[in-house]
Amino acid sequence: MHTLIIVLHVFVALFLILVVLLQTGKGASMGSAFGGGASQTMFGSAGAGNFLTKLTTAAAIVFMITSLALTTLASKKDTRSIVKETAEESAPKPGAPSGAMPATTK
Repeated sequence: MHTLIIVLHVFVALFLILVVLLQTGKGASMGSAFGGGASQTMFGSAGAGNFLTKLTTAAAIVFMITSLALTTLASKKDTRSIVKETAEESAPKPGAPSGAMPATTK
């Protein structure tokens, strides 16, 4: 699950970069006023402002959700302890002979 979210997060980040770079800047309409080629874009003279804005918003929301999910998964603490496991293994078992030799009397 963790790997799936990381892969989705990377793809959404790259997609978000691509969508932001496709958008035209605020000053791009000045070039079309004087006969520049900016008015002949792939999405028409009006541009794709509304579509790309919604696409950017959706990608940003998915990016934030995956960021929160990754943070939540990374912050979960592991309840196992190596110290407890080694202490249980080295503790003497009941009924087992002790390592000390019995004292002999003469």
